[in-house]
Amino acid sequence: MENREDRAVELFTSGYNCAQSVFAAYADLLGMDLETALKLSCPMGGGMGRMREVCGAVSSMALLSGLKDGNTDPKNEEAKKAAYERVRIMAAAFLEEHKTILCRELLGIEGMEESAAPSVRTPEYYASRPCVKIIRSAARIIAGYL
Repeated sequence: MENREDRAVELFTSGYNCAQSVFAAYADLLGMDLETALKLSCPMGGGMGRMREVCGAVSSMALLSGLKDGNTDPKNEEAKKAAYERVRIMAAAFLEEHKTILCRELLGIEGMEESAAPSVRTPEYYASRPCVKIIRSAARIIAGYL
């Protein structure tokens, strides 16, 4: 099997956002085609719509765990709890490495971006951000669950 961490980084460095990169690297294992995976995860990029809230790579870990073992019965409280616990475990692993799950804190910026327009992807963009390391980390953490 191909290295999914490398695939996530490859997706990011080809222009996809953080959420798309992690989600699409694994979605096929759970029966989802690439186009659907990219569409579904797209809005989570940049800390959800570039608002710099929860990192898109972290959001994708949660989405992937839900796709694998999410609850479909609104009365099944144990299944809901199990789903939430899985997310908490993955978030704790991410926190241990990065000290935060918030996009703005990972990037060292304050507050929400003024514009929803994504930054132009240049070699300088990739060199100035910790995103590749973050995406690789999230891809490794979710791989341990999937």
